[in-house]
Amino acid sequence: MEWLSDPNIWVGFLTLVVLEIVLGIDNLIFIAILAEKLPPHQRDKARLLGLTLAMLMRLGLLTMISWIVSLTAPLFSVGSLDFSGRDLILLLGGLFLLGKATMELHERVEGKTHAHAGPVEYASFGVVVAQIIALDAVFSLDSVITAVGMVDSLGVMMAAVVVSMGVMLFASKPLTRFVNAHPTVVVLCLSFLLMIGLSLIAEGFGFHIPKSYLYAAIGFSVMIEALNQLARRNFAKQESHIPLRERTADAVLRLLGAKGGEAAAAAGAASAPDTAFVPEERNMVSGVLSLSQRSIRSIMTNRADISWIDMEADAATIRTQLLDTPHGFFPVCRGELDEIVGVARAKDLMADLTHAGRIDPAHVRPPIIVPDASGVLKVMETLKRSHGQVVLIADEYGTIQGLVTPIDILEAIAGEFPDEDELPVVREEGPGRWRVDGSADLHYLQQVLGTDALVSENDEYTSLAGFMLEQFGTLPEVGQAVELDRLRYEVAEVLDRRIATVLVTRIAPAERPARAS
Repeated sequence: MEWLSDPNIWVGFLTLVVLEIVLGIDNLIFIAILAEKLPPHQRDKARLLGLTLAMLMRLGLLTMISWIVSLTAPLFSVGSLDFSGRDLILLLGGLFLLGKATMELHERVEGKTHAHAGPVEYASFGVVVAQIIALDAVFSLDSVITAVGMVDSLGVMMAAVVVSMGVMLFASKPLTRFVNAHPTVVVLCLSFLLMIGLSLIAEGFGFHIPKSYLYAAIGFSVMIEALNQLARRNFAKQESHIPLRERTADAVLRLLGAKGGEAAAAAGAASAPDTAFVPEERNMVSGVLSLSQRSIRSIMTNRADISWIDMEADAATIRTQLLDTPHGFFPVCRGELDEIVGVARAKDLMADLTHAGRIDPAHVRPPIIVPDASGVLKVMETLKRSHGQVVLIADEYGTIQGLVTPIDILEAIAGEFPDEDELPVVREEGPGRWRVDGSADLHYLQQVLGTDALVSENDEYTSLAGFMLEQFGTLPEVGQAVELDRLRYEVAEVLDRRIATVLVTRIAPAERPARAS
């Protein structure tokens, strides 16, 4: 019983069990495929019978091949080399393992898989069992030859085969899932087959390779693969902390060929020739995916830009305002914006002024007011139920901060649609040079400039002016600039204690950017 204390035997036994299990997966899969041709109540019986026959066949082949390997008497000579029956079995077995492992590795590296299609037809139990026996004979060769190459004791070989088949018998489905989910484990085991096949060929030519060398190489490889699996698991765990929606959005944008940072700066505004989507399509998809993460302040018309009607003004003033402003809806107030009465159509107001010389309160609809903490998607749902009416945005103190119309939602997705009395917030003045309003939305500006350095999840500002104030820490003077991601943002105009206009210039690669000046 001294063999029980030999570590080499235990290492060889455990390694052989693992290899036998991996080599038996294909056999298990084909048995399952054949069993599917039987009625459901006979399938488990066929699987059990198939695995049992595979075990018996492997034990028989082990006994036969082990006996042949013991035949060391020379049969013929080639030059100075004598070849016995044992040498021939080792040479043929080594070549068989090299060929099989090479073909399997080729299929897995090239991404080819075994496809089994066609309608499922019920067959007789005897026919299926006969097919399983034929398959067992083919699939047993590599496992038997591997066992001969791994260990020298027939008892250890048989014990490993019995244990591996028992594990496959009681854990066939989890084993199949594990092998399919960890392709690198299969590649590693196929690499072991290459090494064992090479050692068998060397043994056949009379060059003895100690089994401890093989065990050391296999053990080191297994340790590296264990570290690799641990690293993959930790990476997957870290990825799971990122919201699924964000991961999906990033994957979709990468699929569309979206670029950011310096890559986009180099690419410019033109679409890349190797992408199937033009920048406008990528920008729209990006706009849709970012809607739920955007603040309502980033898309609303700010308080300072709201056109509202004062009910206390005279008819001529109101009529002039209606004719000069190309809007269909107006907030109606008393004296100031926060004294909101409601919202009215421009044509209803004109009709009241024409017939009665004043605004009829009956034509003023109750206002729809939502808090500024509401998300864009919630405001969009409110707009759907408003029948074309605008939605007013108020802060926690009830002060009107802005308003949102359906066109604001569309602009957040597809870009800017200026009114007749408006200029685009981003105006290109030449190659790599833009004049941008301080109120420009940072998400839209990022798409135009091809950068991803302006928007951060922790920032409370939503406009270019807010970004500039954050960079300087105070209201800057005209001419002051900040440089970021090879773009220079220079203050061009300051009005009423706010940044009105900014000149944006792309910095040539030769120039060295500075943070702020």
